[in-house]
Amino acid sequence: MSRRCELTAKGPLVGHKVSHSNIKTKRRFLPNLCNVTFISDALGRNVRLRVSTNALKSVDHNGGLDAYLLKARAGDLSPRALELKRQIEKKVGGEPAKKAS
Repeated sequence: MSRRCELTAKGPLVGHKVSHSNIKTKRRFLPNLCNVTFISDALGRNVRLRVSTNALKSVDHNGGLDAYLLKARAGDLSPRALELKRQIEKKVGGEPAKKAS
């Protein structure tokens, strides 16, 4: 299972752990991921996604999963989230998804 958010595409970053004597060792900064069950009003079902807590806050701010996915760029979404976006656009009748460049 990859350590990548399915909605924002946040992944691990690489940096240094710096000791008191200024010795630098490689380390990874992992995103804060959690398994969340979202409710899709358009599809009428629950959807489980692995998202970062930052994405969770963004979904809440945008008014739910459906509104967030309709606004999101297709290039940032995982294949599962992109399929959800297409299904929601089909139900709601929004504009179709454009290819990510």
